[in-house]
Amino acid sequence: MGVWEWALVAYGRPGVAEACLTLQDDHGQNVPLLLWAVWAEAEDPGLVARAAEVTRAWDLAAVAPLRAVRRTLKAPHPAIGDAARESLREDVKAAELRAERVLLETLADLGPRYGGAPALKALEAASRAWGTPAPPEALAALAAALE
Repeated sequence: MGVWEWALVAYGRPGVAEACLTLQDDHGQNVPLLLWAVWAEAEDPGLVARAAEVTRAWDLAAVAPLRAVRRTLKAPHPAIGDAARESLREDVKAAELRAERVLLETLADLGPRYGGAPALKALEAASRAWGTPAPPEALAALAAALE
């Protein structure tokens, strides 16, 4: 199963979406990077650092700006009908998801899958490579939900 398909299935598991959003919104983590690390079973510092570098650049160029627009469009805007605004918001959401898919598929091409790291170890490695590591209990919650 490819990384995108795996991520969709994983994200649909009970507790995964909530754990991912907590890591993203409360702890500044990058969800695609975290999910890729678990999928790839990646713990190798060099590979994870390269993945974080690619993720940081793509996040800055595409994902973060699209997410900001989507979130801005959530609130009503004067002179713009709600239906038109919501329709545009859905288009932006689709573009944001496409940008995340491009990122995940790019990360999947960086190196071999099945590095052997358990989910928690892969999450810890990705979190460290991203920057300020997330609290251990937040990473453990995601790891548990993914099992």
